[in-house]
Amino acid sequence: MARIERYIIILIALHSFAIGIVLLWAPPWGFQLAGWENVEPLFFPRQAGIFHIVLATGYLVEHFRYRGVLLLLTAKAIATVFLLSITIMGESGWVVLFSGIADALMGIVVYVIHRQSLRARPVE
Repeated sequence: MARIERYIIILIALHSFAIGIVLLWAPPWGFQLAGWENVEPLFFPRQAGIFHIVLATGYLVEHFRYRGVLLLLTAKAIATVFLLSITIMGESGWVVLFSGIADALMGIVVYVIHRQSLRARPVE
């Protein structure tokens, strides 16, 4: 179970790295794909990009060093609440609702697998 948990965390980190790279180096393209026509200034999407990269790095460091998932679960919970709230307020493109649901699902999967992994660990 620990191996599955590690693979899932790596996949989630890769997803965050990919979003971060798009936001850093291709924000106009990424935002057009998401349904927005123009985003100015580009500083803010790029800031969001580096934030995704920092978080993805944190997910990996925490898990590989301590076998923890607290940062990932916290980030996914906060992102879910934020993204779904923005969707309810009607201020978003299609990608916001999709991202809120995806973040919620990622957090739930990691939580469930982490709990199972903890039960399967030998007592130290």
